[in-house]
Amino acid sequence: MSEPEPATDPVLVQRRDHVMVITINRPAVRNAVNEAVCQGVGDAITEAERDDEVRAIVLTGAGDKAFCGGADLKAISRGERILPEGEQWQRWGLAGFVGRYIDKPTIAAVNGVALGGGAELALAADLVIAADNASFGLPEVKRGLFAAAGGAFRLVAQVPARIGLELLMTGEAIDADRALELGLVNRVVPAARVLGVAMELAAKIAANAPLAVRANKRIALGYSGGDRPHEARLWELTAKEMAVVSVSEDAKEGPRAFAEKRSPVFKGR
Repeated sequence: MSEPEPATDPVLVQRRDHVMVITINRPAVRNAVNEAVCQGVGDAITEAERDDEVRAIVLTGAGDKAFCGGADLKAISRGERILPEGEQWQRWGLAGFVGRYIDKPTIAAVNGVALGGGAELALAADLVIAADNASFGLPEVKRGLFAAAGGAFRLVAQVPARIGLELLMTGEAIDADRALELGLVNRVVPAARVLGVAMELAAKIAANAPLAVRANKRIALGYSGGDRPHEARLWELTAKEMAVVSVSEDAKEGPRAFAEKRSPVFKGR
């Protein structure tokens, strides 16, 4: 097993036999995603895809409070870019993960809150192991934004549509047990065991014939080459909505209010 990078790095990468473990390492800000996190996770995925010895990927967060609290709203309020520049990063989406075709099996080890983009990372993963203290929510509407990293369409595809719509429109979160009941996660385990159980599952997958596993994934999820054709129209619709919502007064007010620790005042424009 390779040693992790220095603890100051925003993303840590380890190899454990045939499994790559990618850790978002910003626990002080609930592992919020900024440009450096996007770059680090995206680069790690690229490395995993190129390495035939990697047969499964586990994504988790540092610490025991949060898997990922979503995009870094304070960075957004300062006018900082979240995605690196370039068409490739626009296509790959948040953390270089949510919009990307990843041929190898991915498992999210959700070790705490998964909110906004954090929930969307879990929705984009093939499998999810949740800690018993985990929670999932898409609260973007509370900040003048919407679930633009795939959450708006993936949530209603993975849970009953009316439940998904309620969660999208209220921005409220659900706990791990409710997520399991809805089929949003594979297992709920004690928080201290979440990464270990995810690694056990990854090892079981990695012990199988890798070409066959990846073929099953492509067929089950409707992959064609490097795309999910059935999602293409939904990503196009997301981009159109983003072009309108992202420049609205409300979209500026939400992150600003978050940074200033006050309730937002939305005007519907």
